[in-house]
Amino acid sequence: MSCLDIYGTKLDSRMMIGSALYPSPKVMQESIQASGAQIVTLSLSRQNPQASGISGGENFWQLIQSLGLHLLPNTAGCHSVQEAVTMAQMSRELFQTDWVKLELVGDDFNLQPDPIDLVRATEQLLKDGFKVLPYCTDDLVIARHLVELGCKVIMPWGSPIGTGKGIINPYATQAIRDRFPEVTMIIDSGIGTPSHAMQAMEMGVDGILLNTAIAHAQNPQLMAQAFKGAIEAGRLAYEAGPMAQREQASASTPTLDTPFWHSA
Repeated sequence: MSCLDIYGTKLDSRMMIGSALYPSPKVMQESIQASGAQIVTLSLSRQNPQASGISGGENFWQLIQSLGLHLLPNTAGCHSVQEAVTMAQMSRELFQTDWVKLELVGDDFNLQPDPIDLVRATEQLLKDGFKVLPYCTDDLVIARHLVELGCKVIMPWGSPIGTGKGIINPYATQAIRDRFPEVTMIIDSGIGTPSHAMQAMEMGVDGILLNTAIAHAQNPQLMAQAFKGAIEAGRLAYEAGPMAQREQASASTPTLDTPFWHSA
């Protein structure tokens, strides 16, 4: 199976995993390890690595560091370009990485990314040397603007964050994939079950970012393993080349030149 390419960094795992919402730090650590993911996302707005205390950000940060994974800070909770840019700059200093998952909320009802300000913030961050992974809707035109600015990775949603509805618009998702085959495409948000992840991977997307579907499972560690298997199977199926669908039935056993048995 081919590797996942994030701005030139090649990774064996095609799953990214979030670090929020778990019932305990221990469950979070075990779930991340069970997933086999090599990238973990984290938010400065939710956990300040310099905070102290038993459940403070300092302990959380040390736990994340102990996993030895690539860090992907995000700008979760930001509502303006300046807010997102400032948080990205702070995250780069604290987490020592120029990767940033750019999130910019446009509506608090369904947490839909703001398409206009997302493009503006992406442009500023790219000029500032960031490797931007923008979280966007499944809009082909917005994706085109992001790619034209220089994004090597785009992260369209499958459905609104936390809904678990899967790929609500397969046509739109496939259109982005087909239009930009050279860009790494990660489905971010809305994936609720391993079957959703497998469907997306069979469409040719390069990876899946998961958090809620694992953290809110009755057994997050086991669900992480389930998603790992589904993502690998979906990618293998895509690379193998699935058979074309047909309108008419076709026998799997050939009948030409075989004897026909009948009763007397």
